[in-house]
Amino acid sequence: MNLIDTKNQLTEKKKHVEKVANVENATFMNIQLHAGEEVAEHDANKEVFIIVRKGKVRFIVEGEPVDVTPDNVLHMVPTERHSLHAIEESDILVIQVKP
Repeated sequence: MNLIDTKNQLTEKKKHVEKVANVENATFMNIQLHAGEEVAEHDANKEVFIIVRKGKVRFIVEGEPVDVTPDNVLHMVPTERHSLHAIEESDILVIQVKP
């Protein structure tokens, strides 16, 4: 067992991005954003699952906007171009699954 700490880092700095675990077939990232902060457009060569633990984040995926909240999960296939904008202060878990 491994308990991974992802405490709030936004009191100490602006945007926070940290790899929190790396297992054989997946990487787990924690992203924390203040309202209004953004992550520029990019893609990944892996399947990606986005879980918003707190807040509301607007993703633009291949030009299409989608709001992700604690009530849903976003799944993207490899190489889908996307960017994100925090509508509210947000805490996001990103899971990249290797093919």
